[in-house]
Amino acid sequence: MTLLNSISGFRGTIGGCQGESLTPFDVVKYTTAYALWLSIQNPESKLKVVVGRDARQSGPMIEHLVNGTLMAMGVDIICLGLTTTPTTALAVLHYGAHGGVIITASHNPKNWNALKLLTHEGEFLDSKQNAELLELAKEPCTDYADVSKIGRLTSSGNYIEEHIRKITDLPLVDVDAIKSAGFHVVVDAINSSGGIAVPRLLEALGVKKITKLFCEPDGQFAHNPEPLPEHLTEISNVVRKFNATLGVVVDPDVDRLAIVDENGNMFGEEYTLVAVADYILMHHPGNTVSNLSSTQALRVITQKYGGHYVASAVGEVNVVKKMKETEAVIGGEGNGGVIYPPLHYGRDALVGVALFLSHLARTRKSCSALRATLPSFFISKNKIILDWEIDTKLIISRMAQKYAMYPQNTCDGLKIEFNGDWVHLRLSNTESVIRIYAESDSQQKADVLAKKILLDIKELMQKDLD
Repeated sequence: MTLLNSISGFRGTIGGCQGESLTPFDVVKYTTAYALWLSIQNPESKLKVVVGRDARQSGPMIEHLVNGTLMAMGVDIICLGLTTTPTTALAVLHYGAHGGVIITASHNPKNWNALKLLTHEGEFLDSKQNAELLELAKEPCTDYADVSKIGRLTSSGNYIEEHIRKITDLPLVDVDAIKSAGFHVVVDAINSSGGIAVPRLLEALGVKKITKLFCEPDGQFAHNPEPLPEHLTEISNVVRKFNATLGVVVDPDVDRLAIVDENGNMFGEEYTLVAVADYILMHHPGNTVSNLSSTQALRVITQKYGGHYVASAVGEVNVVKKMKETEAVIGGEGNGGVIYPPLHYGRDALVGVALFLSHLARTRKSCSALRATLPSFFISKNKIILDWEIDTKLIISRMAQKYAMYPQNTCDGLKIEFNGDWVHLRLSNTESVIRIYAESDSQQKADVLAKKILLDIKELMQKDLD
């Protein structure tokens, strides 16, 4: 059983002992702490919080616990029910709420769930805010509201439609071009809330034909919910079988987007953001942001249009912070996460779909032809498992010294630039692991570079043992 805490919320497996997994006790504990934290931020206000969930089987149970706890803390609730993470974030802004809770474990398997906590800006808590909340969770006793001050619950089960309307109203979402293109789109929504949201969006965009695959939001995930190539063989076969224009894949809470081209090949999760950024930048040149582990193709595209690219630490909240600092026109993460500020500051697969289809329609290219216009890089992802006794930070420091002659970024582990290639060494927050990402202009070169760094780390470890 597992219970994890990070800047993207409180995540754990369902069942087991309190404090060791996401039990009802833990849900009440952290929801109470969240309400306390909000009350400190808004001492004179009657609190209002938006609550939504994905289609996981444990979702209704946890939703009841969250709603009941918030009401017991005197918080009014706008309950969206079955929805998406970006829809919840938008609803926080729309209703002028003090915060939001989305009940989802994102790409984790169906035996997981989580509380993703949002600020009044519809954004995740940062590390400082999260630390404050954790301290409040240690309080031995909390005063709950008396009967006259219990919060009220209001249902708002159709906010996905408002989300879609906001997307279709965006100037760069070209509904007319998409209608004229006569697209046939296959949708894999992993039997979660994307099964409702994505087809509705495609209908609003005027997509000619929609083929639904795993779009029944019953939480019975048909395959591993992380949208990686090895999990998406069925949609690849369906795209080829029906000669479709493309396939669209989202994770359970619809903040990550993967594309399958007309040949059934993966467009590349790293390239979802790159393709959308190419479209945005050709119309609105400006700055961009992605995290340190994302492809440098975004930097190449940004510089092509005269903009400035900046890398942030890994994590959506870190990307958003850097986007605001640099006034970025587009940003996100290489896991298929697109953040488009004119809509909101959060990863949003729905706006990613709309912008990607607009790009495809206006260029009149196939998916594979569009992919061929983008700079091509390849990433090798590896990790090394260490003994708990080994000082991982010391290993990172020594690697920095070893390659001190190369440009480095230390805002999140260590990233080293090697004349067009790069390596990112990142420490895990929950286990004694160093994750090793390497990128080059061929998969073989990326793998060789990663292996070289892996051997360097092992040599440093051996010296310590000797």
